Amino acid sequence: MGGIMQKKPLSLMQIVVATSVGNALEWFDIAIYAFFAVYIAKNFFPTVNETASMLLTFGSFGASYLVRPLGGMVLGAYADKRGRKAALLLTVGLMMVGTAIIALIPTYAKIGLVAPVGVFVARLIQGFSAGGEFGASTAMLIEHAPHRRGLLASWQFATQGLATLMASVFGFALAKLMPADALAAWGWRLPFFFGLLIGPAGLYLRRYLEDAPDFTEAKHTATPIRDVLGTQKVLLLISIGALTVSTAVNYLLQYVPTFAIRELHLDASTGFAASIVAGVILTVVTPFAGYLSDRIGRLKQMSVTAALFLVTGYPAFSYVVNHVSVSALFVLVGWLALLKAIYFGALPALMSEIFPVSTRATGMSIGYNVGVTIFGGFTPAIVIWLLSATGSKSAPSFYLMFTAVLSLATLLAISKTQPSRSRTTAIA
Repeated sequence: MGGIMQKKPLSLMQIVVATSVGNALEWFDIAIYAFFAVYIAKNFFPTVNETASMLLTFGSFGASYLVRPLGGMVLGAYADKRGRKAALLLTVGLMMVGTAIIALIPTYAKIGLVAPVGVFVARLIQGFSAGGEFGASTAMLIEHAPHRRGLLASWQFATQGLATLMASVFGFALAKLMPADALAAWGWRLPFFFGLLIGPAGLYLRRYLEDAPDFTEAKHTATPIRDVLGTQKVLLLISIGALTVSTAVNYLLQYVPTFAIRELHLDASTGFAASIVAGVILTVVTPFAGYLSDRIGRLKQMSVTAALFLVTGYPAFSYVVNHVSVSALFVLVGWLALLKAIYFGALPALMSEIFPVSTRATGMSIGYNVGVTIFGGFTPAIVIWLLSATGSKSAPSFYLMFTAVLSLATLLAISKTQPSRSRTTAIA
């Protein structure tokens, strides 16, 4: 039966589902690690100083991003040489290994230093796997529908919203239904076990994917990494800059439960409920944003949104800090999620249009993961440092505005340096 199914081409919807499942697993694991950071810190990184414990936890979270560019280079090049399908099967398998380690490893109290080292190694494996996921899966999507790149590629990020939503529901339900001591001791592991169920589904579905004619009929290069780093450095910098504000906002949203508990002194379930709002918005709005970018142009859509991040970031955080309430937190999260959905609904298609087919997966993987490493993975740690250094609870907005300026400058550079390309694609 498997042979019969392989001969029948998958529909676009089936391709979207099969491609996106692995991406959902990646971001589900990232989200639950960030959401349950308070409990992971107590179990694996115990110190007398709470801030130091949190910094160690998020430092481990961020350190995994140091290997993402390496994963992007190795797995991106693998996707450009051996095919998108082969790379996507490999990334899901690696992600499952990392998730299993975190779900099963004993705590610091039971095995000492082996526990935090084990968590660190698991995050490195996950980081390496995630490094190749974005480039291969985005390339697979847009190459199957070259005239609907915005819509198809947006599902890459819509599944991030869905993963955030699932992680938020887990956090909210566990915070409401479990005693606080049980949640802190072992309940936080339950979402990781759930994540292990997503992996086999991803492996099964991806077995039936086939590389698109756009890839199989294209002229390939034997040295995609050397080509990207040697002759496409400007394209690489553009892809990193365009990504900057999107990835910073993503990790700000994942920091919300911790922000609600530590800075606003709200209960844990409130932070998770706010994250559910973000997850719904990101999941629902992102495909519409991708479709819109096919109609009006990606640069216009993303530039307006980045400008809104810049001018509304500080007022939004200041309001929730000065008017602490559940409704104010929900408004802040909802606004950030809405702007993010509109911005990154267009982003993967724009990044795919920057690179040629022969180096597309490698270029996107390296650009995406360097950008996420620098401006995303360490966002929670940077925010905690800013809060401590400035004494202002609105400090997260400073980082948001900084990244918005970088992305705006990049989008302006694209509009000035690629005018001929802009006239022939939806990038304008």
